[in-house]
Amino acid sequence: MKFAFLTDPLAQFKIYKDSTYAMMEEAVKRGHKIFAFGPADMALTAGVVSASVQEVRLTGDVNQWYQLGELHECHLHEFDAVLQRKDPPFDMEYIYATYLLDIAERQGARVFNKPSAIRDHNEKLSIAQFPQFTTPTLVTRNEQKIRAFFDQHRDIILKPLDGMGGAGIFRVREDGMNLGSVIETLTDNQKRTIMVQKYIPEIVLGDKRILLIDGTVVPYALARIPQNGEVRGNLAAGGVGVAQKLSERDLEIAQSLAPILSGRGLLLVGLDVIGNCLTEVNVTSPTCFQEIFQQTGVNVAAMFIDALEKRIRA
Repeated sequence: MKFAFLTDPLAQFKIYKDSTYAMMEEAVKRGHKIFAFGPADMALTAGVVSASVQEVRLTGDVNQWYQLGELHECHLHEFDAVLQRKDPPFDMEYIYATYLLDIAERQGARVFNKPSAIRDHNEKLSIAQFPQFTTPTLVTRNEQKIRAFFDQHRDIILKPLDGMGGAGIFRVREDGMNLGSVIETLTDNQKRTIMVQKYIPEIVLGDKRILLIDGTVVPYALARIPQNGEVRGNLAAGGVGVAQKLSERDLEIAQSLAPILSGRGLLLVGLDVIGNCLTEVNVTSPTCFQEIFQQTGVNVAAMFIDALEKRIRA
């Protein structure tokens, strides 16, 4: 088969932990051909969506891990699968890319995750569809509403709706120190909507990433444990990842959401769970494949390619 990866520049990959690299490596092991392109490489010409793509050959050399073939212009429907693995920011350029992928789907392309499903599932706001699993949550740009929420809960987390890797997350404790400044900064003086949540003290035990692959729950989560007084467990923010079996509550959340999200065209989803609470539904480029495999032997990339092949052959 031929798989085209819509992704960030390959030169930026850290292959010892990159999940897209793990997908590529597993695909090549099975004899599939892999190609790469970026959002800027796409075009709609004469009504057909194409991209300037290059075949990727894996070298096995950790220092120079890939070689690129010649640049070719290909219609996206010529590939067996197009894998959307572009990291946020989820800005208008990202949305325009999903519109082009929508058109490509109508022309026969198989795109994973489904572009309309990515748009419909803001990674922060999607938890509102499953309130039985969430901590008290407020979404607003209104300063008075945020202050009232703080007065009720006295220990809160504030975060932007379009961030990743823990960027822009603030905790305000009982004393309310800097609450006004944080509100001004995150809402841009009440011009930008944000999310505010009651602080979950179990964050000290880790922000658990639970992976769902086409309705199947990966049996281990990666608990990303904050370090050095941080409130953020994200690996990008210095958290340490520890793989662990899912708890009963983790399984309850994951098994409840897995068939729903799979049915919406989301082949791969990363749920974030702190304590007993669902905090995010990650659909753009969920990660943690390699950390789970390295610590447990569960080959998440193989599970993913299995599911991808099954979808293509269906």
